[in-house]
Amino acid sequence: MSKLIRLAMLAAALMIAVPGAIMPIAAQAQTPSTAPAAPAAPAAPTDATTPPAAPAAPAAKGTDIVDNPYGLEALWKGGDLIARITLGILVLMSMGSWYIIITKVYEQSKMGSQARAAAKHFWTASTVQKGAESLKKGSPYRFIAESGMEATSKHEGLLGNVDLNTWISMSIQRAIDNVQSRTQDGLAFLATVGSTAPFVGLFGTVWGIYHALTAIGIAGQASIDKVAVPVGEALIMTAIGLAVAVPAVLGYNWLIRRNKSAMEQVRGFGSDLHAVLLSAQQSPAKA
Repeated sequence: MSKLIRLAMLAAALMIAVPGAIMPIAAQAQTPSTAPAAPAAPAAPTDATTPPAAPAAPAAKGTDIVDNPYGLEALWKGGDLIARITLGILVLMSMGSWYIIITKVYEQSKMGSQARAAAKHFWTASTVQKGAESLKKGSPYRFIAESGMEATSKHEGLLGNVDLNTWISMSIQRAIDNVQSRTQDGLAFLATVGSTAPFVGLFGTVWGIYHALTAIGIAGQASIDKVAVPVGEALIMTAIGLAVAVPAVLGYNWLIRRNKSAMEQVRGFGSDLHAVLLSAQQSPAKA
């Protein structure tokens, strides 16, 4: 009996002690851990062959835009009346030269196409009149053909005393000379610009040097700020003069060569036309 009482008391003690031991453990599990974090693992040793990181590029510095006090704008604003007139003359020379070069190249190309049209249509016509009518108005070849036909129809009066061969030859030659004079229009201007533009630029150079010497005399010392602007003006004038003269000279020589080639075709056409007109006039006479 006593043993049963002892076992009952031991069981009651265990039932009281076990919940008391379990409750602290559960509370510890629900509360966030405040223990210090575990130390991080040591970094892996750096490979000796790995190149070091490139240093960061320095920040880009802002570029300050400084106006050029010796340019064309400064020349126009700071120059006097004579410097502006000289610069204007050079600009007009340059514009005129380029205008003539472009227009003459166009005219010569057009004249080449007219020569091909004459070779294709004129000589295949039945008569000289029909051949001339097949050519466009304003064509130098049509002008020469019409001049030759007019010479054959106006060979009378005092002109009748002139031999027909000579009269037709003179009329065609006059027409060819007229065409040649038209092809040379504007070339005299190019020659003038090519020969005078460097001296106009040299005049601007001398005027700029004069201003530099005047500035030195007034200041009493040859400081760079006193002579830089006039000397820069002088150099710009020299450069502009050469820039105007060189294209004019090259364009003149080039156009002269092209005119020579075009006039060879015109003279050949005139010679053939002379032979055709003369034979056409002699054939009715023999008949």
